[in-house]
Amino acid sequence: MSVQVVDLKVEYATNPLGLTTLEPRFFWKSKSSKSNKLQSAYQIQVASDRQLLLDQMVDIWDTAKVNSDESLQITYQGKQLEAEKHYYWRVRIWDEEGIVSEWSEIAYWSMGILERSQWKAKWIGRKPEAHVTKETTSLEIPPAYMRKEFVATKQVKRAMVYASALGLYELSFNGNVISPLFAPGWTDYHKRVQIQAYDVTNVIKQGAQVFSVILGNGWYAGTVGFLGDRVYGARPLFSMQAKIEYTDGTVEEIRTDETWKVTKGPLLYSDMIMGETYDATLELIGYQEAGYDDKEWEVPDTRPGYNALLTGTIEPPIIVAEQLKPISIQKTKDNTYIYDMGQNMVGWVKVAVQGAKGTKITVSHAEMLNPDGSLYLENLRKAVQQDHYILKGIGTEYYEPKFTFHGFRYVELIGYPGEADLDTIIGQVIHSDIPKTGNITTSNAMINQLFSNIDWGQRGNFLSVPTDCPQRDERMGWTGDAQIFARTATYNRDVAKFFDKFYIDMLDCQQPSGAFTDVAPDAGWIRHKMWNTRLNWHAPDNPGWGDAGVIIPWTMYLMYGDKQVLESNYDASVRWIQYLHDMSDNLIRPDYANYEDWLSIGSTTPKELIATAYFAYSTQLVAKIAEIIGKPDDAAYYNQLFVDITKAYQQKFVDEQGKIYGHTQTGYVLSLSFGLLTPEQQKQAVQYLVEDITERGNKLSTGFMGVAYVLPVLSDYAQDDLAYKLLVQEQFPSWLYSVNHGATTIWERWDGWTEHNGFQTPSMNSFNHYAYGSVGEWMYRYMAGMETDEQQSAFKHIHIKPRLDRTLAFVEASYESLYGLIRSNWKITGDQYELTVEIPANTTATVHLPIDGKLGEYELHNLGSGTATFIGKLV
Repeated sequence: MSVQVVDLKVEYATNPLGLTTLEPRFFWKSKSSKSNKLQSAYQIQVASDRQLLLDQMVDIWDTAKVNSDESLQITYQGKQLEAEKHYYWRVRIWDEEGIVSEWSEIAYWSMGILERSQWKAKWIGRKPEAHVTKETTSLEIPPAYMRKEFVATKQVKRAMVYASALGLYELSFNGNVISPLFAPGWTDYHKRVQIQAYDVTNVIKQGAQVFSVILGNGWYAGTVGFLGDRVYGARPLFSMQAKIEYTDGTVEEIRTDETWKVTKGPLLYSDMIMGETYDATLELIGYQEAGYDDKEWEVPDTRPGYNALLTGTIEPPIIVAEQLKPISIQKTKDNTYIYDMGQNMVGWVKVAVQGAKGTKITVSHAEMLNPDGSLYLENLRKAVQQDHYILKGIGTEYYEPKFTFHGFRYVELIGYPGEADLDTIIGQVIHSDIPKTGNITTSNAMINQLFSNIDWGQRGNFLSVPTDCPQRDERMGWTGDAQIFARTATYNRDVAKFFDKFYIDMLDCQQPSGAFTDVAPDAGWIRHKMWNTRLNWHAPDNPGWGDAGVIIPWTMYLMYGDKQVLESNYDASVRWIQYLHDMSDNLIRPDYANYEDWLSIGSTTPKELIATAYFAYSTQLVAKIAEIIGKPDDAAYYNQLFVDITKAYQQKFVDEQGKIYGHTQTGYVLSLSFGLLTPEQQKQAVQYLVEDITERGNKLSTGFMGVAYVLPVLSDYAQDDLAYKLLVQEQFPSWLYSVNHGATTIWERWDGWTEHNGFQTPSMNSFNHYAYGSVGEWMYRYMAGMETDEQQSAFKHIHIKPRLDRTLAFVEASYESLYGLIRSNWKITGDQYELTVEIPANTTATVHLPIDGKLGEYELHNLGSGTATFIGKLV
């Protein structure tokens, strides 16, 4: 056949379990060795059993032939889906000639618990000890160990487990860990708790079975940001129910209740920010096996229910994605060992050790070293990146922490018995499961390192929520950082499910006024144990942070064709715009925002200018969203509001010479990027922007809010040469300054460390902070030239418009879109360039290139297994 249907997904995932949406969305890709292959129609079949599909006995949904070229975001419209059922599906397509493909391989998904009444399990935990009071810290509440035995007496057809926690849990079945790291993930626990589903059919056996659980405080009852501990609740709870279907048609259910057993164990404490202590001499040998004597264990404390929405897991699981070996080891005068992992990473190290019973070793983590070679710990603030292990004294012991993580490049091993070497530890790199989709390689090794730093910064901070940093006592989902980096993030990695969940976090914490909060989940707006009032994140509506509630859904539409996120988020976006309107004075926003152009250097952009610019931008996006989701009257209203804000902006902030109030790089790039100037003012603004950059020696002064727009604006206004000069600038402040000084992730500050001043203030100095990595967007969209079309989003129609420049001899870029692989590779030899393009089946592209001194446009359909090459003279 000329076309194959591959890579079937439901709700962005391959064979997902436990969905709670009744209208899941379908995705597939077309693959062909022939060129110009386009889908003209599709047919989806869904059945309650795999064999029914093979036998053409489709009982759930058969679309028949649908004339459409869509292969993304196809919404299920069959029979009503039932809780805890598996469904099997396949698809075939017709090409542009009407030739039908073979059926795809069969994929599946399962439904989870759909109604609260179906959740019959109780929430169980360990009863508080006598010494526990309101003043007790979470570090004095050790993780609970739980177990439950039962007997499976018949042959099993299917066994499903559904579990969640207020806190973190590790769930094992018959000694096998079946849960991902840090389940169930971080949500606003007062509004929503995620339930994970596990298929244990291949693990269960006839006879005695054991569920065993370790329950940690996590975000729920442990330390959250700089707010302290026990922010959401006083102690963690666990809930689980299993459904076992036997081949004879009978069903057995196992639920958490009073019959479970609970105790404390070797994990003395484990905190997301304060580290962990594990005493191996207290290990509960055999507790995960049937027949273990637990008669001395306690009866759990039980709660019949929990007043929050129980929903299927939305986010991707957190995984150990990679292992890193240290590149060097140094023994100190204090007989400790300092390792260099060679990469600033997030996770922990696994340690191998032999020694006497009761020996205590400490593993300490840091991102940088002091000039004397010791660990630089001052920037951690109150965080304690240390794990402690007490040996049981039997052979070689292996230790790695359970419910904590660290941001580090350097590891100090303290109290280690014997001689440590490079094989003593191994780094475990963790992050949410966000597979790599984009890659860029250039002729400049430093640019390649910058690209690596951008990706590692994303990996380290995309952990359930997009955190600001992974090391100090913060690690919160700052929305401003997320929105400015979102476009880069979506090129680098598959973050569809990740952002699908994060925008729900933003909706959960939107205030009654319509304002979006600075962080999501917004732990600062719940009742904290130390105050009988609500805490406030400073201003309720910081520009660029609150606007994430509009910008991130828009980015998901552009990159993934997700109209559902636009529709479900629309009312919240409208409320945000109405709030900004109501809180403005003649459409000019006030100047009380807290963050300005956060961490700009050498310039200060007026707060009211940034706030009004973002007000206009979000309004413009809501107008576009209204048009896309079929609300033309709303679109007309918000388009006019945008025009009105623009006029007010010009009157307030632009003088007769076109100079913008504050005269900063950020002021100019926001005004130009958001379309806030007249054509004449645009020319003047570009001139002022170029002058400011060149007068600074081709250096930046932007902070978080301006940095992503500088290079795109320069390229949009025929200043590619200056954009490249900024990109390859090595002197401070610049992207490559940190690269020149050994950075392997993006720093929070341009001056996190400098030759002339050393370390910046330790109170705010992360060396793994992704916001300045938003330059990656320009590298993909402009340098490589891979851009989607707003009207045919998700790269259904692709624009290839590379910015060719002799600064680089070659650029090789790729992006795995939801339709398939896109490549844009160019090289320059003398006065000649060569561009090689690859696009996937069922897409088209417009290639924009200079030919004979003029910009030409060339239309492509997919190239099958081949590529298209364009050769021309560089102008």
